[in-house]
Amino acid sequence: MKIETVGFVGLGLIGGSIAKAIKAFHPEIQIMAYMRSTDTLIEAANEGTVDMACTAVDTQFSACDCIFLCAPVSTNAMYLEKLKPILKKGAILTDVGSTKTDIHEKAAALGLEDCFIGGHPMAGSEKTGYSNAKPHLIENAYYVITPAARVPADAVETFVSFTDSLKALPLVMDHRQHDFITASISHLPHLIASSLVNLVRDLDGEEKLMKRIAAGGFKDITRIASSSPEMWEQICLTNASNITQVLERYIRELETLKDQLAKGDSQKLHRFFEGSRDYRNSIPDASAGPIKKMYAFYCDMVDEAGGIAVLSTILASASISLKNIEIIHNREFEEAVLKVELYDEISYKKAVALLRKYRYTIYER
Repeated sequence: MKIETVGFVGLGLIGGSIAKAIKAFHPEIQIMAYMRSTDTLIEAANEGTVDMACTAVDTQFSACDCIFLCAPVSTNAMYLEKLKPILKKGAILTDVGSTKTDIHEKAAALGLEDCFIGGHPMAGSEKTGYSNAKPHLIENAYYVITPAARVPADAVETFVSFTDSLKALPLVMDHRQHDFITASISHLPHLIASSLVNLVRDLDGEEKLMKRIAAGGFKDITRIASSSPEMWEQICLTNASNITQVLERYIRELETLKDQLAKGDSQKLHRFFEGSRDYRNSIPDASAGPIKKMYAFYCDMVDEAGGIAVLSTILASASISLKNIEIIHNREFEEAVLKVELYDEISYKKAVALLRKYRYTIYER
């Protein structure tokens, strides 16, 4: 099977990034798309990402060899029903949702198990919407693929090859296994980050000193708490049983830690931190997960007028684009005055080498 026409229902951060990647690597493929925001569709068409902007999910989509459902998790099932009577024979129907069991059960109930292949690109950002979509967002990111029970092997091979051609890393597994894994490595971390932010908010006094002096470490581990509340509400509701299971295990871990602190058990506390450090350090930086790797380093700088401008000019002269520069006011666990963030690994390495050439002191983590 050859994929010549691709349809998108929804064109936000993930859908828009996949569409842009398709145009980058397969400019010959025709893309049609529908979403409720007409302005976004017009923007995508003007950029050349979308060839046909659709006003509804209707018979126009019968021309598609592959259709990506990129709407919110709770509404994708509705589009399954709309697409069922108009699907082209042999077409692949897929989604990009962070939970898979719910959509698989609905596809089975509708008799779509011969064409539905669940998908979850393990990439993203705390930012949302088509305006933040990038063609390289899924590059070198695991793209989990969960075929339904009766999907032909050649259709699975086609979809695996297609995601691979977009420079993603396809990984085929059962949808139930996927939901338990993501509950542990993606959904629980988001709950922890959000609950930690809420805890600090509630503990902070009238002067808001906690908020003022929050260190880089606090901001780093709570960064994902800035994600869409609507999206995470739906994720939690569609994967509640798995999240509850791992949350209960995590609560037991916290209770054990609380007991060790109360008893002043230094040996167990040391093993706790040692074990977490060793396992964390064994995770390859190159593997992309649900929380994208941040390409940032720290830089010493004398507090003088124009210092940041000089650094920016040095990087700009080498065509290195800055994503962010942050002045570190709380350096309890940081070594330098500036945190410099880049967009990708190539820019990161180039910037570090260039600034060291100019005798800046750089700290990498």
